[in-house]
Amino acid sequence: MKISELRKLVQFGKLENWEDVERQRAIFLKENGSDDSERNIYLELEMDSPYVNAHMDYSRTVDVVQLHSHTFHEIIFCHSGNVQYMLGTERYRLHRGDIVVVPAGVSHQPLFLEKMVEPYRRYAIWISKSAIDIFRKMCGDSVEMISKPCLLRTAETSWKGWEEIFAKCCKEDLLQRPGSELLLCGKAMELLVELSRAFALVAPIAQEEPELIDEITVYIEDHLEDKITLDEAAHRFLVSKSTISHLFSQKLGISFYRWVTQRRLIAAKNLIQEGKAMEEIAECVGFGDYTTFYKAFKKEYGISPSQYKGMV
Repeated sequence: MKISELRKLVQFGKLENWEDVERQRAIFLKENGSDDSERNIYLELEMDSPYVNAHMDYSRTVDVVQLHSHTFHEIIFCHSGNVQYMLGTERYRLHRGDIVVVPAGVSHQPLFLEKMVEPYRRYAIWISKSAIDIFRKMCGDSVEMISKPCLLRTAETSWKGWEEIFAKCCKEDLLQRPGSELLLCGKAMELLVELSRAFALVAPIAQEEPELIDEITVYIEDHLEDKITLDEAAHRFLVSKSTISHLFSQKLGISFYRWVTQRRLIAAKNLIQEGKAMEEIAECVGFGDYTTFYKAFKKEYGISPSQYKGMV
């Protein structure tokens, strides 16, 4: 799915305020169903530009954003919403003004663990790997901070004005005026340099205090190539299977086995980009054989592993 299609689904054309986005998104969901397959439009997005894209978006508790990853780098500015965020295997509580850095290939997902007072609104800037290579030649180490997942808190700091950079990028990408792509690249470079300076001054925000659910997700991440079962997990963490099932449903909004499958598929996508053989990938991420891997990949993303390889 291209970013232009995301605009069509989420922003419905040239919508310039959150209220229009929210109203039109609700209309779309009502007209097109509300099951996960209809709502999960984030699993396999592509960029329109070979360099930089930007858009504003929002989500509610009823509008599920499942665990996903991208072939590009993403920088998110949290505008509002009492949500937590799963970034790789770490979990953070987001505040207005927080900036989330999501490198290419890293799994991520907002978590709606509490009753939402208002939707989770955010600006997102997408930067392609090729753009990062170009920026690296021009800015040197200033772009290296994009290579690891992290979170910066800008509220009550001199960095709180960065929201204007995100908003301007989103408007520029939406209007597509002459010179928009050049301006977006310039703003992205400015943001990367400013973020690099900020992270040199302060330590990244620490994740939430680890809980059992975090320990289990780390265990899954470390054993993707092995046979992972609910029985084994319950035995390892000295809890019942129902306790683990309830935790995944309550904390992540997904079943234990669906989470394992999604993590395996995200790992598989990264291996495909590295050029590994399909049969080898299936074994590396714990599917056992290519047929099982193929069926799971096609069901999750709507395309075959080979089609994905051709796309990236």
